[in-house]
Amino acid sequence: MSKASSITWEVVADEDALAERAAARIRELVAPAAPPGPLLCLPTGETPKQTYARLVDEARAAPPGTGLHAARLVQLDEWGGLPPGDEATCREFLLRHLVRPAGLPAERLVGFHSQPADPAAECARIAGWLEQSGPIDLCLLGLGVNGHLGLNEPGPALQPRAHVAALADSTRGHTMLRGRDPSALYGLTLGLAEILESRQILLLVSGAAKRPALRALREGVITTQLPASLLHLHARRGVTVLCDAAAWSTG
Repeated sequence: MSKASSITWEVVADEDALAERAAARIRELVAPAAPPGPLLCLPTGETPKQTYARLVDEARAAPPGTGLHAARLVQLDEWGGLPPGDEATCREFLLRHLVRPAGLPAERLVGFHSQPADPAAECARIAGWLEQSGPIDLCLLGLGVNGHLGLNEPGPALQPRAHVAALADSTRGHTMLRGRDPSALYGLTLGLAEILESRQILLLVSGAAKRPALRALREGVITTQLPASLLHLHARRGVTVLCDAAAWSTG
């Protein structure tokens, strides 16, 4: 483990060890929970799936009203333009891999509607909810192959609050969108300011495909062309990058 800027770097052997360590961090936060319970921000994708599986096992064994059962949950982002209930939506992913199997009520998960009549108004709704209910106690993140966080894509500028985002080409190729036409899709995402206001941030990075983006993050240069680089600015020095050896390797 080493530290630079606001980031603690933690390297583990493989995906299993990464999931176990991430679940332990979440367990530490939710174990002593008292009403209204800690607020967890949750991403989707392959990287956090094993972490969620471990949390499900623990939640099934926990007494009602304790641990994950006491937590509040908010989605990090959503694929705008997919019909509600589509298995590719981030909401359905989280319901399928965490909320339902853990025995949590679906309404515990607050997030974007995937096909809103007014996307900008939907983002304003989520931003307002977070302003009233936040800040986020632990924001769990994944690192995009292009360095994005949530659906905050690289560009000349970044928006601070929940907003509608144009998807990068690399993001349109995400495995969650297989079998869907991504050409008409857009992003609904929390903004970097909302992420950075989190008390703790845990960024999960797994696999060789993420190595270039992680290497750029490790260089410490802050640029909107690498949204993850803004994690170096976290005011509480509460950012941990948890990665496996395949992602960390310089080979």
